[in-house]
Amino acid sequence: MGNLPKAILAVQPTTFEANDQNQGFILYKTRLIGHKSGNLKITEIHDYATVFLNGKYIGKLDRTEGISSIKLPVSDVKNPILEIFVEGMGHINFAQEMIDRKGITDRVTLNGMTLMNWEMYKFPMNDAFISALKPTKVQTDKPGMFFNGSFELKKVADTYLDMKNYQKGFTWVNGHNLGRYWNKGPQTRLYCPACWLKPGKNEVLVFDLHQTEPEIVN
Repeated sequence: MGNLPKAILAVQPTTFEANDQNQGFILYKTRLIGHKSGNLKITEIHDYATVFLNGKYIGKLDRTEGISSIKLPVSDVKNPILEIFVEGMGHINFAQEMIDRKGITDRVTLNGMTLMNWEMYKFPMNDAFISALKPTKVQTDKPGMFFNGSFELKKVADTYLDMKNYQKGFTWVNGHNLGRYWNKGPQTRLYCPACWLKPGKNEVLVFDLHQTEPEIVN
């Protein structure tokens, strides 16, 4: 997770909408100065999150599966750094759930204690954000990576990209967002129209929440 934008500071974490963002991800970050391990719980997380302690991946939280808590291990760091990388996965459009704010919509507690003093970093994944990305030489095995590659074409036609070798994320071709994929389905193949392709070299960019090594895109 390089290419960090400027941090937004807040006593309590705020939603995507409160930060003028309607898609993508927000990284929530705080330093643990009270409880350092134990049961971490996020009230009403919307919708999916990966959790890190001192840069090490701990696990996931998933609104669709009702997973809103996770166990933080004991750390040998005096004041561990907690990071929660939250994805908004589309808005519910019916009944009482229509007001469907994204991100951390309430509070985060550790062993019942409310965590405070947060840094928030916006990852909207829109065209402007993607076009401004810069390559990084930082070597890391921390999940939440961009992978880039290319393929050659003699002529163009409508096609699909098979993302079965990846886990969960987004794919772009020549700067065009093809959509999301998830290895649990249903979306594992992404349609790419011929108008987004060109004879010769075509660029592919993949962002995956869990993958740490590049794999073949068929």
